[in-house]
Amino acid sequence: MKYKEIPFTSTNEASDNQDTDKSTTTQIKECCLRLLARREHSQKELLNKLLLRNFNKDEILAVIEDFALQGWQSDLRYAESYARSRIQKGYGPVAVTYELRKNGIEAFNLDDVVQQTVSSWMVLLEQVYSKKYGQDLLIDRNEWAKRSRFLMQRGFSGTMISALFDHLNIKF
Repeated sequence: MKYKEIPFTSTNEASDNQDTDKSTTTQIKECCLRLLARREHSQKELLNKLLLRNFNKDEILAVIEDFALQGWQSDLRYAESYARSRIQKGYGPVAVTYELRKNGIEAFNLDDVVQQTVSSWMVLLEQVYSKKYGQDLLIDRNEWAKRSRFLMQRGFSGTMISALFDHLNIKF
């Protein structure tokens, strides 16, 4: 027995137009709320995610601005949360600053978050190094270069790494 497909039709086309037009602003607000309910997002992140859903850029910007005015979205809160998360995972100032800029945060003072999280960048650097390599004080030149590259990939500057090796009396 074959079944016919019966297309769904509404009896009231005027209400259908209102539903499909369910105000794209309302749809954008709902998407924003869903995204912000999961975690903090920067304005740039929200814009990019909503553009991928084919919403109008001007409408998106208006909704994001409204959310920021109401305090539902805050770039400062996002930056603090993101920086704290990356610092706890052992990433240095170069990496965290780069990632924040990539996500639309230009001016942000990381030192306050570092003070709250691990007290200083050098303390964090020493923790990351000790966790990975332990207490070897005498290493060869290749191992020294390998360890330096690892720490640089984690976002620590060459000066910080040299200061750490001096502080720990690591010689090659």
